[in-house]
Amino acid sequence: MAVAVEAGSASKSGRPFEVRPLHPALGAEIVGITLEEAVAEAMFRQVYEVFLEHRLILFRDVDLPPATQVAFARRFGEVQVHVMNQYHGYAEHPEIYLLTNLDADGNPNGRHPDKGTMYWHTDGSWRPTTGHATMMYSEVVPDEGGETHFADMHGAYEGLDPEWKARLSGMRAFHNLDFSRTRRHGHDPMTEKQKAEVPPVDHPVVRTHPETGRKCLFLGDHAEWIDGIEYEAGRALIEQVNALATPDHLVYRHAWQPRECMVWDNRALLHRATGYDPATQRRVMRRCTVLGDRPY
Repeated sequence: MAVAVEAGSASKSGRPFEVRPLHPALGAEIVGITLEEAVAEAMFRQVYEVFLEHRLILFRDVDLPPATQVAFARRFGEVQVHVMNQYHGYAEHPEIYLLTNLDADGNPNGRHPDKGTMYWHTDGSWRPTTGHATMMYSEVVPDEGGETHFADMHGAYEGLDPEWKARLSGMRAFHNLDFSRTRRHGHDPMTEKQKAEVPPVDHPVVRTHPETGRKCLFLGDHAEWIDGIEYEAGRALIEQVNALATPDHLVYRHAWQPRECMVWDNRALLHRATGYDPATQRRVMRRCTVLGDRPY
């Protein structure tokens, strides 16, 4: 579980901004600096410390044009250009994955843009070098629903009994974007070319965070089968561990407001969106995923 940082004056921590915890397990709001200040070299080092400590940071009421979003994301590392290019909403910024249910006239079209987001997952786990961080910006949010929930995978691993830890030690799971998207959308949303670009890849079920050294569970909805275990038995095990990993006390539920920017650590969290009525409600979210390293 994250070590809580007291809200209050910035001087208590020696930082030139406030850190307000969002939940006992994870997440913190950063208050008192602008995004432009946050990306400056000296300031970013301190912002990144909060990111590592809380695994999720939030800036409220910020103006974040697409170009600025990509530039901010690049402070964390190389930004992914998603293989599913039908979600590239800006020709000049292919790094942005646009989630919108609006038609050309700005009205709700009745279709959820990506049903796979509504199941616990970690961004980019279907790549050899998985997601480091994801940056999400809220342009338009529905009156009801459309939340994002986050689960602490450090806490999930630490909460396992010794038998589970021993069972999962050394185990590897294959992650497959085609599998997760097809089963959740109810049809095949990927072209053969897209599938060929991202074949299934195996990762440890228990990974070590490359910067903090803490162990965490690493599964989620992209994980399809377990190496060396019969397929159906492996599927059942994945679903069981995913359920064990997301107890209520380790979950932060974020109800979005417009103009919020959030960055979370894919190496240590699972997340999912909640449903909303895409026929009557409007939701527009912009996402950048920063690439990390190969889990070990």
